[in-house]
Amino acid sequence: MHHGHVNERDGPGGEKAPPEPEWARFTGGARLLVMGNAFVAFAVELVLLGLVGRWALSLDLALWWRLPIAVGTILLLAAAWGVSVSPKARVRLPVPVTVAVKGVFFALGTAVLWEAGSPVAAIVFFALALSSAVFAAVVRANAPIR
Repeated sequence: MHHGHVNERDGPGGEKAPPEPEWARFTGGARLLVMGNAFVAFAVELVLLGLVGRWALSLDLALWWRLPIAVGTILLLAAAWGVSVSPKARVRLPVPVTVAVKGVFFALGTAVLWEAGSPVAAIVFFALALSSAVFAAVVRANAPIR
């Protein structure tokens, strides 16, 4: 029989409650900042997936090759993100490693934008994405515990 720590949010049958969102540990203006950054982070992640799909669809190949490459690349990137740096990843990487891995993913999206002839958009994307990742890392490292 398991006698580990029981979370007050866990169900009566011992089933684990879903983890609280990161912003739930904050109040007032800090909560709004953390919630806003979570929104920005999610939007940037979706843009990254879209950029990778756009890249695959722009390859100089027949459409019947480009479509599965686009879908496969998006799925591979989403899976890699989910198991490595997602807030819901089963294993949490150390904060500096998380930021570095996100930086590599965001550099990929930046390269796609740059190659597409949009260097300003590439720089804005990378700056926004990396600053959001760093903000989230600082929040995670200094979050109050309730």
